[in-house]
Amino acid sequence: MTPMGKTEKVEGRKRPDPKGPARFTPLPEVPLESPMGDKIAWAQRVYEEFGKELLSDPAVSDLLKKFERAALDARSEMLRTGIVEMCGDCDLHEGGSCCGRGIENRYSGVLLLLNLLLGRTLSTERQDPSGCLFLGKRGCLLLAREVICVNYLCGRITEAVDPALLAPLREREGKELDLLFLLTERVRGCLKKRTSNIEHPTSNIE
Repeated sequence: MTPMGKTEKVEGRKRPDPKGPARFTPLPEVPLESPMGDKIAWAQRVYEEFGKELLSDPAVSDLLKKFERAALDARSEMLRTGIVEMCGDCDLHEGGSCCGRGIENRYSGVLLLLNLLLGRTLSTERQDPSGCLFLGKRGCLLLAREVICVNYLCGRITEAVDPALLAPLREREGKELDLLFLLTERVRGCLKKRTSNIEHPTSNIE
């Protein structure tokens, strides 16, 4: 495994061009308890058929930019406090388990969709047999992550790191999660509105 909280850099990464909403059909959100393959397929289908419309929504576009900055800022603070180094040491010498197999099941279809909107690729092959599906050789492959993946710190870290150093990290993580919530709700709202318009189109007959 690799250090918890460490992710690949995304600055300057060009988002893949979605096909647009022309053939979008009603597609209810996939249940959280669904197999991961179903959630990935749902996210990819919605992104291909509706991604361009989502990215053109002013609120979604603005929140994506703000969230990306906040998430990267939190990662930088984690690196500055030495937590990334501690996680790497734990993984190397103690077999770390924070990013263990099965943690990916906490991820919803919408959260996976957000990662596509942020230019991330959803892994379908596990790189570490005992690790999370989204754990790569250099850290987490996702930018928009589940709450526990953002703010969990084990006892070893909380005992070793001065609380005064943890405070700025917690502040940045809080901002990241606040923006993640707003972004998730906005995207869900757009999807519900789009689906409702397709299922119940407004009649032109007065």
